[in-house]
Order: sequence, then C-alpha cells, then structure tokens
Amino acid sequence: MAMGHTAVARMASGHAAVQRTGAMTPEHGWHMVPAGARESMQAAVRSGTCRSAPTLAQQTAPALQLGPLERFARDGTVTDVVVTCDGAVWIDCGRGMQLAHTAIPLHDPHVLRDFAVRLCAQLGCRLDESQPIADASAPDGTRVHAVVAPIVPHGASVSIRFPDRVAPDLDVLARLGMCPAPWVPLLRLLVQGRANVLITGGTGVGKTTLLKALLACCRPEERIVTVEEVRELHAVPHAHTVSLVARAANVEGKGAVGLPDLVKATLRMRPDRVVVGECRGEEVADLLRALNSGHRGSFTTVHADSVSRVPGRLIALGLLAGLEPRATAMLADGAFDVLLHLERGSQCRRIAQIGMVQCVDGRLCGRVVAQWSGTGDAVAGEAWSDFVAQWKERGSGGGA
Repeated sequence: MAMGHTAVARMASGHAAVQRTGAMTPEHGWHMVPAGARESMQAAVRSGTCRSAPTLAQQTAPALQLGPLERFARDGTVTDVVVTCDGAVWIDCGRGMQLAHTAIPLHDPHVLRDFAVRLCAQLGCRLDESQPIADASAPDGTRVHAVVAPIVPHGASVSIRFPDRVAPDLDVLARLGMCPAPWVPLLRLLVQGRANVLITGGTGVGKTTLLKALLACCRPEERIVTVEEVRELHAVPHAHTVSLVARAANVEGKGAVGLPDLVKATLRMRPDRVVVGECRGEEVADLLRALNSGHRGSFTTVHADSVSRVPGRLIALGLLAGLEPRATAMLADGAFDVLLHLERGSQCRRIAQIGMVQCVDGRLCGRVVAQWSGTGDAVAGEAWSDFVAQWKERGSGGGA
C-alpha cells in the first residue's frame, strides 16, 4: 500500500528529531528528550508514570495527548497549566498559580520546543520560526497557546486551559461561589426575558464558564449561533447550536475569515441568539449594530476591570472599527441590557458586580446596581429594586 505524504512527513520528522536528541520517550511515543534521560524515562514506564506507544486507534482518538502534563488534565481541580521557557511548570487549581513537578523534566530548550510544536501539530496548527505564535483548541474544548523562540528567549512558552470540569449549571456555580444563591433566579430571568448580556472581567475569571451556564438555560427550540476566534462554546449543552470559528490566512496570505465576517454571517442564519465568545476588535461595530436591530437575548464577553471601566473599553474597541466615541456610546446604550462583571478572589471566581451601561448627554457611563464581595449578602444599589422588578416582569412573560 502506498504511504501518504502525511505519514512520510511524520516519519521524516521523527527520524530527524531522534538524530538531534538521541532518544524518544515512550510517553505517547513522541516527546523528545536528551539521550541522557533515557534511564529516567524507562523507570517512569516501569512505575506506570508513562505509557507505551499508542495503538493506531489511540493515535486517531480526539483526546489531546499532553505527555508529561497529562496527569494535570486528569486532575479535575486544575483549570490551567503553563510552562515557562525555562521548563518550569505551573498549575492553577482556582487559587492562583502554584509550581508543579513532572516525572519527565522540560528544562532542555530543544525538548520544550519540540513538545510545543508537536502539541500544536495535534490541533492542525503550525508553530515554527515563520509562525512563532499558535492558538488553537481541541475537540473537547482544551485551549492551547504556544510561543517559540525568538519571540521568547529560548525553548517555548506553553499555556493550556482545560474546559469546565463541572456541568454548566447556575445552581452548581452558585454552590462553588460564583454568585450568591438569591441571584440565580435573577440570572435565569435575564435569559428568559431575552436580555442582551455583556459579561466582563479579566483573564481566567470564569467568563466563558458563566456564559455556558446561561446558554444552558435557553429554551430547547431556540437557535443559538456562536462566533469565536478559538472554538470553546461548541460543547454548550443545547440541541440547536451552530458554532462558527474564525480562520487564519494560509501560507499564501489567503483564505482568512475574521470575526467581523462571522458576525455578519450570523444575521443571515436566522438566529434566536447571537453569541460572540469574546469581543476584542473591530467586530464590536457589527455586533452593536446587530443588537440594535432587534436581536435580543444575545451574549458576549469583554475584558474589563469593573463596570465603570466598560464604557472606555467599548469606545476603544469602537475606534478600532472606525466608530467615533459618540456613535459607539449611542449604539452601546441600546445594545446591552445587563453587565455581569466577574472577579477572581483567593478562593473562587465570582460575579462581583451587576450593572448597566447608559448614555448620558452623549457620554457612555457604567452604573452598578448590585455588588458582592464573595461572602455574606450582596449590596444593592439604588436602582436594584427597579432592575429586579423589570426582569421579573419580562422574564415571566418569556421575553415577549
């Protein structure tokens, strides 16, 4: 039987790598190590830390093979794993980064670089001198970001974020400290009342986790169209979901499909809800126009550090799309009904503020209607009673 080009390329790549490093680790059959580490790897195999080379069925399985980092993927408490360019491994279990150790070290720059390249290759993503930054996701929602030298001093820097280990359910999230229990019915009313929701916060505060839980509250017959740069929302537990993901240009600089194109495409797909996984560029203009043209019950996330700072963030994004600040303010005023701002505490990730954006005398302002420190009762603002009454009325009518 003739051997395909892909198989030949893999064999050639593996042969060249063996010549360079002198040994192949049995861990999934592809991690490269210096020849001097052969004995430690054999001991790891005997102790059960490493497994022998996979069968063909295992090689074609959709699960991402993480080699020396795989035990962290099996640990349900780990949300993130990062490897610095000097080979140090850090993990986040929800309480901040902690230094971790692996059975097979990654301190050798060649080993670490090869690990990053092969990790991205599993996801069909190129990582080399001509394209030294890669961002991709696995079918199960695991997200991988990698950077190789010369962007980093040597070796590679790898960041891995695992998908939610718990069901995207508001009650479960409340028990884990995401919000006070009395807020759960309100969050469901926001979905039922078809509020346009903007979720804000920094990196790793749980924006996507909360978004999935809110989408799980949608009625089964509703058509949800998601737009993302890297696919993370395709596993939302909803029967009628269409997942669109951006595509980078090929080696000839052609074929790119950006988020603005995808947002425009959603409007021709008869969506009940439009969801933009993260808005961080010129796509904000198309999204704001869509939300002002009758598309209710939609969601998006934005990086911001408080409700009061959201207007400035939206205006900055609008400038990238060629919108004047006043135009962005007017569009945002009618686009978003509710802001849910998340923060990360020492023990958990939580909704710290519930707010709104309003245009006052042509100036966009963020208004906090309630806030929560993570313990005790939430603190209600002056507009809280009217806010709750409004969404009780709209939510009980199913968004009519």
